[in-house]
Amino acid sequence: MTTTSEALAIAIRHHQAGRLQAAEQIYRQILAVEPQHADALHLLGLLAAKAGRHEAAVAYIEQAIRLNGNDAFYHNNLGEVHRALHRIPEAMACYRRAVELKPDLASAHNNLGNAFRELGHSDEALACYRRALELKPDLAEAHNNLGVVLKNQGRLDEALASYRRALELKPDFAGAHSNLLLALQFCPGVTPAGLAEAHADFERRRAAPLRDALPPWEGVHARAGKGDSPIFAQAKIGTVPGRLRLGFVSRDLGRHPVGYFLVRTLENLDKEQFDTVCYYDGTVKDTMTRRLQTATTEWHDVFGTNDQQLAQRIRADRIDILFDLAGHTAHNRLLVFARKPAPVQVTWAGYAGTTGLASMDYLLADRYEIPPGAERYYREQVLRMPDGYVCYDPPAYAPPVAPLPALRSGEATFGCFNNPAKITPRVVETWARILRRRPGSRLVLKFNGWNDSGMVRRFTELFAAHEIDLGRLELLGPSPHAKLLAEYNRIDLALDPFPYSGGLTTCEALWMGVPVVTCPGETFASRHSFSHLSNVGLTETIARDLDDYVQRAVCLAGDLPRLAALRAGLRQQMAGSGLCDGKRFATNLALLLREVWQRPIGR
Repeated sequence: MTTTSEALAIAIRHHQAGRLQAAEQIYRQILAVEPQHADALHLLGLLAAKAGRHEAAVAYIEQAIRLNGNDAFYHNNLGEVHRALHRIPEAMACYRRAVELKPDLASAHNNLGNAFRELGHSDEALACYRRALELKPDLAEAHNNLGVVLKNQGRLDEALASYRRALELKPDFAGAHSNLLLALQFCPGVTPAGLAEAHADFERRRAAPLRDALPPWEGVHARAGKGDSPIFAQAKIGTVPGRLRLGFVSRDLGRHPVGYFLVRTLENLDKEQFDTVCYYDGTVKDTMTRRLQTATTEWHDVFGTNDQQLAQRIRADRIDILFDLAGHTAHNRLLVFARKPAPVQVTWAGYAGTTGLASMDYLLADRYEIPPGAERYYREQVLRMPDGYVCYDPPAYAPPVAPLPALRSGEATFGCFNNPAKITPRVVETWARILRRRPGSRLVLKFNGWNDSGMVRRFTELFAAHEIDLGRLELLGPSPHAKLLAEYNRIDLALDPFPYSGGLTTCEALWMGVPVVTCPGETFASRHSFSHLSNVGLTETIARDLDDYVQRAVCLAGDLPRLAALRAGLRQQMAGSGLCDGKRFATNLALLLREVWQRPIGR
């Protein structure tokens, strides 16, 4: 007869091997005999969390803690469940208790660092990661997380080194590889050719081995003809297909740039032509999530579904055209796309350029993001929308545009509400040139990291090195979104960072009547503002080079009547442009997708 301890060991082996149903069955059998079995409750909680049932997970693990409150692993894992639910104070309390009980538990220090990072406390996060690495130098996750914070502080060379160390220790760490590729987009001097080669390495190491993870298309997809390629089978040229099923995969279907750029498209796509199916990989739903859900034909919560399972689900759902909305950003599902679960796959809106994947057929862009002749730097075939590559949905709660602040103060206030990771030393040097030429001007920076003393110290030192009095700088931390938008009523002119330009941030500034001065480069990431400004019709703030960038900012800051006129009409101008016209965008996208569906795919 099997003992409880033997049964638990068998269940744990099933759990570790991914045979989760078998593991859960045994955990429940143990609890039927011993309802107070703390380990079984804890492990059942971990299974619930993996399946996305986080409230159930909290209940199971809290019950285990009531039975055995001195197990550090229980507290550490309960913290992870709370963090997944965005309950950061509760998560931190759990991690701290785990460290009290087991000071050498490296994973608890690492997790506590993650909680500090989410609060924008970078110095505390770095200290936690470094303590974790003192305890366990080969903890690849801590090296990766260290890289994330260093990137957010603008310390890009150190961040890249941390990601590379994580990959040395854990060669199959796809998340660290994606983080490395994302960080490269921020680096001064990065070229499209360099990015193309770096992303091709991801294809070779991560995606190519998964090409045969699903059966070939023939006989699976109803629209596939027998003469088609088994990988790229689809509608024949010249046929008139019926309704197309469009799939969208993302964790960011909410109040996130992806949500603001997607919602008007879903709401305006012709329901007679398209079924839309969203695969939501998140854990928390906000007002934007619910709006997106209302606009979709089908909605599937897929958190906890592994890549192979999700690919099989998409295949079973008979998706015709599948959209990746993450690229190499956090929590992406590119390894689902590597398995080719849909006959046509498109990357769009969530990333700055190529994914590198051979299985990604298209990249949706426009003529501003990818000018003619630049296609060779993208593994995907480039699709160009006739206007911009995204459609922006301004929040209904955005406050009215206030009069130009400089009319009261007499001098312009510059602003940038972008991620500090984009504010490299060269950006600081350029902005300092502007501030020196407008001696009475000020600069306001706002983002999550600016409530952190270490971040403030580092960046004020950078400005001080260029002889900028620190009294001319104001660094503001996070706030509710409506308040963030209201802060633009203190800003006269926004300064776009480079080489990673503002995307949603630029749209928000323009909606609040604030022109944005930008200097586009050659990379996709450097041209977001160029696209948005061009589509709004505000081309006078687009610079040819950095000298021109400085000159345009200085001249506009000194022309208060012009700034006031721009501010007074910019929201209306933007609302009437292609950037905010959901019906026009959806109509153009529908035409493009119909064309794509009838193309043969092959390379």
